[in-house]
Amino acid sequence: MGHMEFYKPIIVMIVMQFTYGAVSITTRASLLEGMNPRVFVFYRQAFATLVMAPVAYFSRNKTTRCSIGWKSFWLIFLASLIGITLSQMVFLEGLYLASSSAGSAIFNLVPAITFVAAAIIGYEPINIRSLRTIAKIFGTVVCVTSAAAMALIKGPKLLNTHLPSSNSVLLNSSEFDNIWLLGCLCLFGSSCCWSFWLIIQVPVTKSFPDHLSLSAWMCFMATVQSGAFLLITDPHLDAWKITSYFQFGSVLYAAIVGSGISIILQSWIIQKRGPVFSAMFNPLNTVVVTIFASIFLKEQIYVGSAVGVVGIVIGLYIVLWGKAKDLEEMKEQQEKNMMVSAKDQVDVVVLVDEANMKEPLLSKQTNKF
Repeated sequence: MGHMEFYKPIIVMIVMQFTYGAVSITTRASLLEGMNPRVFVFYRQAFATLVMAPVAYFSRNKTTRCSIGWKSFWLIFLASLIGITLSQMVFLEGLYLASSSAGSAIFNLVPAITFVAAAIIGYEPINIRSLRTIAKIFGTVVCVTSAAAMALIKGPKLLNTHLPSSNSVLLNSSEFDNIWLLGCLCLFGSSCCWSFWLIIQVPVTKSFPDHLSLSAWMCFMATVQSGAFLLITDPHLDAWKITSYFQFGSVLYAAIVGSGISIILQSWIIQKRGPVFSAMFNPLNTVVVTIFASIFLKEQIYVGSAVGVVGIVIGLYIVLWGKAKDLEEMKEQQEKNMMVSAKDQVDVVVLVDEANMKEPLLSKQTNKF
């Protein structure tokens, strides 16, 4: 049973990477078909809310009241804004301008960005004289450098499909010639948002530990936020239409699996293993997306992108090696603390027993007088 509890988060993360890969492939196919990225985000969160709200309501414990205070409300609002609304909108812009394989590859920066953000906040231990800290810093540098190389190295045009410019806010509002670089910058920004979301999850789950209700609230707030943004950028209701069954199916799948179920599992894993562990399985998503994108979307792999992906993965696992050493030290420290605590309890019991033994003797001596 103990082994199953240990491997359960690992199994969940592996399954999630395959589901994320399917979401990425179907989403980009919908975008290339002509669907508006911002409309996709809105309907995805709206459908996720319709699915998650009744599940959260009927599955909660009837003996406990599920209430949300102002602190929890603003934490959830901030987490929804950064980790869902902004992250998904920027990600879809990058996915639209670049490719599915580039999106999954650059998303591997999440552990490195998470490490930097967690170190600044104080969630990650920093000891410049420690080998594991040096490894995490070096791995972060390798990840960022590889991502920059992936975006900046020139080569043949990677996009094989003409992009309808009316679907992209960034493409319409600027005369940016290098679409690939612009897409990579969007994907990097989305990775930063997701890393900040992982960090914010620590106080959010402490303030509101009900994972189902938390997921429903996040989806609902993201729906309101993305709807407000969509009204500003696309005020005409004709732009909100879903024009094919495939687009509807991809939105529904992304809503139920990508937004609903994944948020529950992410919150649970973060509570069990921490934010860095949640980000360590991203290279598997890169492999899945690259294989399926080359088969179904006819995306080609070039030297510059391949070198960048390899560098990102190497840097990622250097960071994870340092994180693994941190976990080993934490376990050793916990074992020492448990031993000290047990020893203190034994000493207290001995002192109490000695006091109980002395008390009758004192009573007898008092009675003599």
